[in-house]
Amino acid sequence: MKISIAHKEAMKFEATTTKSSFIIDCPTISPIEYFLSGIITCSATDVYMLPQNQGKSVTDLVVDGEVKRADDHPKKFETLHLTYTFNSDADSDDQAARWVMASVETYCSTINTIRDTTKISYTIIHNGKTIRENEEMISGQGSNVDLGDLDACCPS
Repeated sequence: MKISIAHKEAMKFEATTTKSSFIIDCPTISPIEYFLSGIITCSATDVYMLPQNQGKSVTDLVVDGEVKRADDHPKKFETLHLTYTFNSDADSDDQAARWVMASVETYCSTINTIRDTTKISYTIIHNGKTIRENEEMISGQGSNVDLGDLDACCPS
């Protein structure tokens, strides 16, 4: 993966990837907000696509993220809490929870990039019911938990 950032004017930069480009408009949206948005979007994409691999579907997906950062520079993320709210035709709440867990523990490369330095937790609201609340990631060193036969969603 390769990305190039070019200064355009004032606090605007253009990010160019091998696939596309976009403008980063600081301080309207700060780089740390883009970073957090990327983390959340990575996981949301998994939660949307993993069910499709099982002939299921997710609708009304919203993932909210809340970060607590260190007070001192470089102000790293100390904690990240993600709340997944969605409806689905999952066979059970456990199946729906497994989609989120597979993303958080295995497939989402952005979450797994910060997992060793950030305490990560999540809440899952499935079909209007809270099915997991303030759950912590199983481990900070990757997971050996058997989540079944699931395919990752995001090619690099």
